[in-house]
Amino acid sequence: MGPTPGNRWVAVGRAASTNGFEAGSQAATGALMGSDPRLLLVFASEALDLGGVLAGIAGRSPGTPVIGCSTAGEIASDGPSDASVVVTAFGGPGFEVATAVARGASGQLREAGAEAASCLTQLNGYTPHRVLLLLTDGLAGDQQEIVRGAYAVAGAAVPLVGGCAGDDLRMLATHQFFGTEVLGDAVVAAALGSDAPMGIGVRHGWRPVGEPMLVTRSSLNRVLEIDDEPAVDLYLDRLNAPPEARTDPKAFTRFAATHPLGLASRRGEEQVRFVSAADFDDRSLICIAEVPSGGLAWFMEGSDDSVLAATDAACADALAGLGKRQPLGIVAFDCIARRGVLGDRGIRAEVERVASHSHGAPVSGFYTYGEIARTHGVTGFHNQTLVVLAVS
Repeated sequence: MGPTPGNRWVAVGRAASTNGFEAGSQAATGALMGSDPRLLLVFASEALDLGGVLAGIAGRSPGTPVIGCSTAGEIASDGPSDASVVVTAFGGPGFEVATAVARGASGQLREAGAEAASCLTQLNGYTPHRVLLLLTDGLAGDQQEIVRGAYAVAGAAVPLVGGCAGDDLRMLATHQFFGTEVLGDAVVAAALGSDAPMGIGVRHGWRPVGEPMLVTRSSLNRVLEIDDEPAVDLYLDRLNAPPEARTDPKAFTRFAATHPLGLASRRGEEQVRFVSAADFDDRSLICIAEVPSGGLAWFMEGSDDSVLAATDAACADALAGLGKRQPLGIVAFDCIARRGVLGDRGIRAEVERVASHSHGAPVSGFYTYGEIARTHGVTGFHNQTLVVLAVS
């Protein structure tokens, strides 16, 4: 879909060629439907030659800032896909953009968040509405530390939004894109200023299973004991996990993808933590972000109905931030675990729902290993959640 009249435009292109250069070039061509592109946001499958993808994009729009990441699936207006490239272009003088990258994030998570967020200081200041887009390596450690570092630079006035790169649920290594570089263990960011409002919605749709429990021992993102029992044992027994999940790390990850850990929150919906792995030696659960000792927790599950209801709510919240304006585009950061609950038919229905809220504006996004959305307070990292950015 092309740009709407005015001085700002958003357009999305997708391609699925097995040749990375061709896929990047085709997707960029589809997205570059207006003049004066300011930012290209790229989501690409690990199944492709990622360096070739970025070279193909650069060939279509040399000099335009590019950030992006690898995925666990891609999203565009016509539905979800795998082994493809989705490019979102933001263009026109109504947008102001600056980008930054932090390398070696795992050794200095908070500092990496601050370094990436430093691009905010490069904006000239004439655009009254701003967001900071962050794309991270979700396997690098406690992602909340990255958010804390970014918040220290952005402050309370600038919302944070984004997600963690994926690698098709292999959980081995993810990649981040900056210009024509394919990076790992990095945080890439774009400060996006607009002369019109932008809105963010955050919902998950998971439901607690059973009674609340106490996290009796944890260390950062590792949960060692729950209710004074080894965390892995209690998790597997309470959820009646299949036999293969009790000994096979890959089978455990597949099972855990649809059974997150919920943490008590004072803001309504429980915070959700993605259980990414089990340590079968010390019997601990390994999560993507910190789980504090002494807090209440639940094991959680979802259904098609609860997850899709959260989709509608997240879109409605994002559009409410636009006031009376219609969206120019919607970007969705959708956790891979929600895809696991919905299945192939369900994720098509979910993207159709997002598109129905867009009033004809283009939709893009990807399936993530964690989501970033900070609109108030310092907490901004989410798991197994849908985050929606609406741009007007």
